[in-house]
Amino acid sequence: MSGNRRKPQREFSAQRDKNAAKRKKRIHMVKIALATLVAAAFAVLFLMPIILTITNSFMSSSEISANYGSVFATNSRGGKVYISEKVNLKFIPDMVSFSQYITVLFKSPQYLLKFWNSVVLVGPIVFFQLLVAALASYGFTRYRGRIREIIFFSYIILMLMPYQVTLVPNYLVAGWFKTLDTYWAIWLPGIFSPFAVFLLTKFMRRIPTSVIEAAQIDGAGEWQIFKRVCMPLCKGAICSAAILVFIDYWNMVEQPLILLSDAEKHPLSVFLSKINSGEIGLAFAVATIYMVPSLLVFLYGEEYLVDGITYQGGIKG
Repeated sequence: MSGNRRKPQREFSAQRDKNAAKRKKRIHMVKIALATLVAAAFAVLFLMPIILTITNSFMSSSEISANYGSVFATNSRGGKVYISEKVNLKFIPDMVSFSQYITVLFKSPQYLLKFWNSVVLVGPIVFFQLLVAALASYGFTRYRGRIREIIFFSYIILMLMPYQVTLVPNYLVAGWFKTLDTYWAIWLPGIFSPFAVFLLTKFMRRIPTSVIEAAQIDGAGEWQIFKRVCMPLCKGAICSAAILVFIDYWNMVEQPLILLSDAEKHPLSVFLSKINSGEIGLAFAVATIYMVPSLLVFLYGEEYLVDGITYQGGIKG
C-alpha cells in the first residue's frame, strides 16, 4: 500500500519539475526575444544616419535645399539662425539623381584630390605604426624589467590622453623639426602612437611561454621566434589594430587643421567638417564616398576584429 501511495507522489513531483522547466524555458525565450528587439531598435537607430546619408546623396540639389536648407541657413553677418521650421527627413528621394556624384567624380577634381590626400596621410601611418608596434611589443613581451615596465606604463598614460592634450606639444615639436605644413607632421605622431603597441603587447603576453620555449629548444633565434611564432599567432590582433587605427586616422580633423596650413594638403574629412550652405548636396555624396573604405575595411576584417579581441593566445586547433 505504501508503494502505491508513493507512485502518484513521484509522478506529481516529476510533472511539477517538468512544468517548472517549461516555465523557465518560456521565460528564457521571452528574455531573448526582448533583448533581440532592443538590440534591433538600437541597430536601426545607429544605422539611420548612414542610410539617410546614402539615400539623400541621390537627391537633386533643389530637393536637398528644400528639405534641409533651414539647417544651414545664415544671417547677414554669416552666423547661424534659429530654425523655426521643421526639418523634413526623407529617406526616399522624389527622383533619383546622380548629379551630385557626377559633380564630385568628374566636374570637381578637388574632392578626389582631397580623397587622395586622405589615402596618402592614413596609409603610411597604418603600415608603419603596426611595424613599430610589432617590434616594440615583442621587446616588451620577451624582455621584462623595471625600466621596460616604466616605459610601458608611460605608453599607457599617453594612450589615455586625448589627442587634443598632446596637440600643442606635437605642434611645438613639429616646428622644432621644421616639419610643419608637411605630411611628416601628421605621419610621425601617428606612426609612434602608443595604441597599437599597447594592444599588441597585451595580446602577445598571452602567448604561452611553453610555445616560445619549444621554439628555442628547436634552435630558433629571436628573429625566427618573432617571425614564425609570434606574428602568426598575433594575426588577429594585428588585423584588429589595423582596422581600429585606420578608422581613427581616416576620420581625423584636428591634426590637419593645426599642423597643415596649406588647404590643398587637407584630407577629405576636413572638407566634411566645413559644410556650407552651397555644398549641402555635395556633402552627402562626398560623405557616402568617404564611408566606402571604412565600411569595406570593417566588413572584410570583421572576423579578424572579433578574433583579435577575444582570442586569448596559444595555438588554435
